[in-house]
Amino acid sequence: MGKLIFIVDDEQAISKLLAFWVKDKWKYEIEVFDNGEDMLRRLQARPDLILLDIMMPGLDGIETLKRVKQYDENLPVIMVSAQGVIERAVESLKLGAFDYFTKPLDTQRLEPSIKNAIKHYDLTKEVDNLRENLKKEYSFDNIISADGKMQDVFKLVTKVLNNEITVLIYGESGTGKELIARAIHYNGRRKEKPFVVVNCASIPRELLESELFGHERGSFTGAHQRKLGKFEIANEGTIFLDEVGELEMLLQAKLLRVIQERTFERVGGTETIKTDVRIISATNRDLKQAVDHKEFREDLYYRLNSFPIFIPPLRHRKGDILIIAYHFLDVMNKKLGKDIKGFTKKAIKLIYDYSWPGNIREMENTIERSIIISETNMIDADDLPPHIKNAEGKGNYELSGALFSDDDIIPFEKLKEESIKHALKITNGNIVEAARKLQLGRATIYRLMEKYNIELRTTE
Repeated sequence: MGKLIFIVDDEQAISKLLAFWVKDKWKYEIEVFDNGEDMLRRLQARPDLILLDIMMPGLDGIETLKRVKQYDENLPVIMVSAQGVIERAVESLKLGAFDYFTKPLDTQRLEPSIKNAIKHYDLTKEVDNLRENLKKEYSFDNIISADGKMQDVFKLVTKVLNNEITVLIYGESGTGKELIARAIHYNGRRKEKPFVVVNCASIPRELLESELFGHERGSFTGAHQRKLGKFEIANEGTIFLDEVGELEMLLQAKLLRVIQERTFERVGGTETIKTDVRIISATNRDLKQAVDHKEFREDLYYRLNSFPIFIPPLRHRKGDILIIAYHFLDVMNKKLGKDIKGFTKKAIKLIYDYSWPGNIREMENTIERSIIISETNMIDADDLPPHIKNAEGKGNYELSGALFSDDDIIPFEKLKEESIKHALKITNGNIVEAARKLQLGRATIYRLMEKYNIELRTTE
């Protein structure tokens, strides 16, 4: 992709020669200005580099540089100065200029500076894009849910974004505990810093201490060089301790010290290392019961449990089941290059009826498998795994089974609209009762009624 370079110099002979050299060297697009005011008005063109003379009439190079940095602090500016104004060139570096050169220009020195400036800017933009994408990916808008119970979870999460309280997330495997932890990090004040994940259940116990705190060379067999631990890597960011209930007692004591004193030593080391991390933990165990059974330190439990957040299992969030199913249908269609339109009524009833012991992770795997198996443009009951097809009926057929004839194919938007209408009909327009039956929040019911122009009607 072509680059755009701005050259700003009131000496036309110099700017023309410089423009010719740059264009001949790299084929970059060039725009030349003889004053800073005109150049500043063109910044919306998004140049990749500015070559800026310091001594100009009107708005000089230093003041122009200040305004460029106000517009985009990362945009590289290489300053050009005449002999005798080195002090001003040094001042420009303090203000954020990438480099400076004196006239007459030494193109052999200027060439690598231009290359490095553009490369540095490209990397900066790439990092900014990655951060923005992470923020979007883990925004609350992308955590798929309409269920009232999850809306309560989101309300709790918003309370902890911009403070340092230690959060403990409870939930069964597959409910999305890490997703909530990432949402807290990437929407909070530490979002520009690392988010480091440690699964305390998947790392062998003899290696977990080294994984968390690092080790020195020669501290044990196989320790051929120093290794930084996760707490060191996560400094100024967030460390997410998944399945923290699996920590053995020795490591629980070390973790308690980190929380209390913000210091630790590497395995085999004597240097005390300071760390500034936010700790978010998660578990599928009842840690209070583990404390009662002497399997978990009581003092650590109270430290970690400062702000508990409970994520309900999918079987207790019936209002989310079909929403999440259609979400994964869209995701897996893109991943697999398929164009599955939706689910048949029989498939919908089975999906809604199933208890989903593996929660959202099981749902994701099931939809992917079903798309691969399906030989039509709809997922039918025969495309679902046998254990789902053979599950005992415990679903809410009053709502899921009475909406369509057996031959109907169910578009997602139609399903939501008819579900709301049917719930309001059988509850005689009682919003609270309809929300309870659908397991949705009342605010969601009102929003969907407005979206589908559903009028509230009651019968005597």
